[in-house]
This record gives sequence, structure tokens and C-alpha cells, in this order.
Amino acid sequence: MAATLSDDLKKLLDDSPVFATVATVQPDGSPQLTVTWLTRDGDDLLISTTVGRRKETNMRRDPRVTVMINPHNAPYTYAEVRGTASLTTEGGQELINELSRKYTGKDYADFNPAAKDDAERVVVRVTPRKVVGSI
Repeated sequence: MAATLSDDLKKLLDDSPVFATVATVQPDGSPQLTVTWLTRDGDDLLISTTVGRRKETNMRRDPRVTVMINPHNAPYTYAEVRGTASLTTEGGQELINELSRKYTGKDYADFNPAAKDDAERVVVRVTPRKVVGSI
């Protein structure tokens, strides 16, 4: 059964460019962590990556993920979202541009000119199974 995000967490994700750490499972069972931009769609978290990156290959093999959201200005406040990732390339370029405008004020290609050499963009949708923490 899917869990819901608190109203405070939704507001934080909507109102500020808070960074998150995404944990995936490596082939040997060890954790792999990546700091990332994110947004939300209802109670689902949306993250952008590219085809072939470690987190993308890990999530295709094992969709269990944890996303830790820890605002820089409130170090003892956090939300840990444990859930399942689904991946699609549909809407990938639109999502990275939306996130880039949120975090940098620019389209992604303007923020990161080397992005023209990126692999195909992937939308990662994390559906929460459990949400813990103080947000």
C-alpha cells in the first residue's frame, strides 16, 4: 500500500530547491548513494537521470529505493521516503528542464552545456511505501 507525504514535506518540495540523496541497491547488495534534484507529482517523487548511469541500472534491476530529504537550513529535520521506482524515458527532457529551472533558474542546456552529450533522459517515479522523519 502506498504511503502519503506530509503536507509540510509537500510544501517543502513545492517551495524550495531542496536536494535529496537517493539510495539504490548495487548488484552485490551494497548501497549506492547519489545527491539529486527532485520534485513531486502528488505523493510520488520525480527524479531525473540518464540511461546507463549507475542509479538507473541499479533501479532497473532492483526498484527498491530510499530518498533522504534533508533541508540544508534545518539539519535535524528530514524525511526518509522508502519506495519503489518506475522508470520511463517519456517526458525525460521536460523533467530535467523543469528541475533545472527550479534549482538554477535556467533550462538544463543553458546550465550544463555539456548536456548535449548526455544519454537519453529518464524519469524516475518513486512511489512511497513508507515515509518516516520529522518533515
